[in-house]
Amino acid sequence: MFAYAGYLATTMSETESGVVGVRAAELKQINSAERTGQPFLYWRTPDAGLQITYLGADRWRVTIGRAEEADVRLEADSQVSRMHALLERVGEEWTLVDDGLSRNGSFVNAERVLARKRLADRDRLCFGSSEVVYRAGVPRSAAPTVSAGEDAGSMTLSPAQRRVLLALCRPMHARESAMPATNRAIAAEVLMSVDAVKAHLRSLFEIFGLSELPQNEKRARLAATALVSGVLSAHEF
Repeated sequence: MFAYAGYLATTMSETESGVVGVRAAELKQINSAERTGQPFLYWRTPDAGLQITYLGADRWRVTIGRAEEADVRLEADSQVSRMHALLERVGEEWTLVDDGLSRNGSFVNAERVLARKRLADRDRLCFGSSEVVYRAGVPRSAAPTVSAGEDAGSMTLSPAQRRVLLALCRPMHARESAMPATNRAIAAEVLMSVDAVKAHLRSLFEIFGLSELPQNEKRARLAATALVSGVLSAHEF
């Protein structure tokens, strides 16, 4: 899928290298990335150089597009929108999010992504005529992102905290591309004041180990973590 002249003539076969679309000299870079155990992306730049971006534990969102501020910048591909798609970490998993903002869509292994798709090791992510390969790394043995030592499936939340968390997550449970509920919407559902909702959310940020995140990231991260951690069950919705 790479749109660079002469590229195919220099690639190795999958049986020779285990990695399609990578020159022999570049395998060392990928092998070094694999040894870190972290998930990562690799793709080719306009000058045919290999680029690698690590998806470490300190990151939960990666932007993809032509814009200068994009984390994965595909500036030479006119078929890629300025802000084309997102990668978001949900618990231990990375997902590709494209909720209709891109003109030409996003694809995983030739299948168009509508809203959100969970990624698997060696998935090929296509944006315009550019291809980015996802490597999952070595799964961490730690529990989902909650307070240290806490088993998410057996976390103890007060009835009020649980109602607030359910209301926060409800839109995202119904539609993966949706945003968490607003404080006013939560307050209306659980019959609390907005100030009471904010207080419960602050407690939930602490319980899930999210207090140190930027304020504008906490709500989405809390909802995403709760939905994949086992804290909430489907029948509760």
